[in-house]
Amino acid sequence: MKKKIGRIGLLLLIALFCLQGLTSCTETKQQPYCLWYSSPASEWNEALPVGNGSMGAMIYGKTTEESIQFNEDTLWTGHPEDYQHQGASEVLPKLRQLLLEGEQDQAEQLASRRFMSDPLRQNAYQPFGQLQLAFSHDNITNYRRELDLNTALAGVSYRCGNVTFKREIFASYPDKVIVIHLTADKPGQLILQASLAGPHPESRQVCLDPATLSLIGSVTQTAGNDNQSRLRFQASLQVRHKGGQVNVSDKAIDIKDADSVTLLLTAATSYRNYHDITGDPAEKCRKVFQAAESISYEKLKKRHLNDYQSLFQRVEIDLGKKDVVQKETDARILEFQKSDDPQMAALLFQYGRYLLIASSRPGSQPANLQGVWNKDLKPAWSSKYTVNINTEMNYWLAEITNLSECHEPLFDMIDECSQTGAITARNFYDCPGWVLHHNTDLWRGTAPINASNHGIWPTGGAWLCQHLWLHYVYTQDTDFLRNRAYPIMKSAADFFTEYLIEISCGDKRWLISGPSNSPEKGGLVMAPTMDHQIIRNLFTNTIEASKKLNVDVEFREKLIAIRNRIAPNQIGQYGQLQEWLEDKDDPKNTHRHVSHLWGLHPGNEITRDGTPDLYAAARKSLEFRGDGGTGWSMAWKINFWARFHDGDHAYAMLKNLMTLTGSTITDNRSGGGLYPNMFDAHPPFQIDGNFGATSGIAEMLLQSHTGVIELLPALPSAWPTGSIKGIRARGGFEVSIQWKDGQLQLVELRSLAGQPCRVQYGEKILNLAIPNGSRKILKAEDFN
Repeated sequence: MKKKIGRIGLLLLIALFCLQGLTSCTETKQQPYCLWYSSPASEWNEALPVGNGSMGAMIYGKTTEESIQFNEDTLWTGHPEDYQHQGASEVLPKLRQLLLEGEQDQAEQLASRRFMSDPLRQNAYQPFGQLQLAFSHDNITNYRRELDLNTALAGVSYRCGNVTFKREIFASYPDKVIVIHLTADKPGQLILQASLAGPHPESRQVCLDPATLSLIGSVTQTAGNDNQSRLRFQASLQVRHKGGQVNVSDKAIDIKDADSVTLLLTAATSYRNYHDITGDPAEKCRKVFQAAESISYEKLKKRHLNDYQSLFQRVEIDLGKKDVVQKETDARILEFQKSDDPQMAALLFQYGRYLLIASSRPGSQPANLQGVWNKDLKPAWSSKYTVNINTEMNYWLAEITNLSECHEPLFDMIDECSQTGAITARNFYDCPGWVLHHNTDLWRGTAPINASNHGIWPTGGAWLCQHLWLHYVYTQDTDFLRNRAYPIMKSAADFFTEYLIEISCGDKRWLISGPSNSPEKGGLVMAPTMDHQIIRNLFTNTIEASKKLNVDVEFREKLIAIRNRIAPNQIGQYGQLQEWLEDKDDPKNTHRHVSHLWGLHPGNEITRDGTPDLYAAARKSLEFRGDGGTGWSMAWKINFWARFHDGDHAYAMLKNLMTLTGSTITDNRSGGGLYPNMFDAHPPFQIDGNFGATSGIAEMLLQSHTGVIELLPALPSAWPTGSIKGIRARGGFEVSIQWKDGQLQLVELRSLAGQPCRVQYGEKILNLAIPNGSRKILKAEDFN
């Protein structure tokens, strides 16, 4: 009987411990996925992000005048805009002639006049507003601000006098609200004022009912015609309280002597789709609150946890432990160069997954240059979608780290760009199919923008099509391939069947791309290597898709024939992979873009075993570029070095990225690295570096791009013992790996589609047949 009671008691203690782990990362020393600080944020890049895909908020955690800055993903400048330049295709032959004759300056001048979008620049993502909370809390002690990645709960706690105050903040995807829950450990102690403010001149507060305050207005900025209508918006704040009194006016919500307070924030715009802005933001907000009306705070939180953890907890990672978890996060970043804190690397990995869940969910817009977070009316690069690397890098982690659902907003955007891009293909190139250049925005602009020396780059859509194919090869979802992916891929490929032109190169005749550029250097050219790699990849994937679906045999054969004629990769005078068809690379160039290595990553045409000479040349090019760069550039290089099977060099790039910037505790106030809140610093903030780092760590532990599931291909010596659970491999497999002393211990493979697989560790490759839904466990000795 005593044993039975003891066992039950033990189970209850375990259950209690688990529940504590869900509520606060302050309550257990075992919590590895927590960002925390002992003072409020003083700058935006110190604030902690929460998001539900469509809305994002930044938590400063101040104790007297808190300002929670928030965003909604359809609030942009401008209006429906096609960005077309009528008659652009008339000058295309002349542009090509000038470039082939070496007259780059003349070609760029002509393109600036006749071949750029109208208007020249696209529109910008906008901040929505601030939720301001005014307290009378001075002489604070025991302060803590935190973000628990296991629960997506942000928390603030401190003691004022003899009262402990706590705030818990989360962004609920199921209920479309940001929730702020305030408590005190003594009754009647909550006295505060809540109000809404916005950066847009035409915004004002209104009291809609005794429990709701709203911010309404419209966007005034635009990159286009000033005479057209703009997006209208509304944010609504609803208060719930226990005890005390509440008064709502057109100026604020005044709360006195409450025991607890729950604030629900939602926001909406008049955006319906990229060509319709006739929606009713007030009605959208009303429906959100109506749906949440009968849901208690406890249930809101439970629904949030069930939703979020169903995604986040699919993957677990342990890169080794050191007793540094109790140090503040910015201090851990600062010390990473010397401490080799393996838990910090694991935290960065999971932070990328957290940020993708928070900024990209079905029904939302895709993650832009800043995810879903932005404080500026004129953000860097307009915080839009730069598709010559940055947007794609945002989603490199989606499939491999088991977040396929978060990929869906990108697919929606690709679908919409294929529609607007069909107009651009006709107007600019007189070609069938569709095309997208190096940027798009909420209005799905696809024409070349900004300047002719870098804006004319027609392979943005082709690169995005790789993501459609990747989703299929990871999930083996044939319905997705047939109904969503293949029609878009086929249309993109159709464009290039007419766009490429033939040139003579010595005794060879090749098809080349142009006018184009190698992002973002070298100006307007013909035949950049990156273009050819992307186009070959698009053709190859479309060919394979047509085989899988058993359709379009004639078109498939046409693609095969054209693909074989595209100018191949070239090795230059320094043993480097040439960035252009001409051998003109500068070995001293350390530019942030490494565009001509696309075929190594994220492409797969340059591999160790398949193309050893090109593989060596690509490595030489990467060595020339160096180990520095912007935050996102260093993240890309983690992935490159992982593909080179050089774990220690990949780890060196991770250490370079793990450089604290923009903080008062470091001298590095302006360089690339990580901000105190672990946001990636270009600088300024660009979220792609966070996502690229997560992808790079995954690639160090698992690769499957060559048709083989390769285990621990680039394991660094800094992580001698560890494990990862739940990541994905191509072919429809979920993989969990354990290693010790730098050597594989065991691997578990779970088949999600019943496909055969080849598994490699070291030099040994095993051929396996794992039935759909079944698991296979392999030990190290199986690879002897």
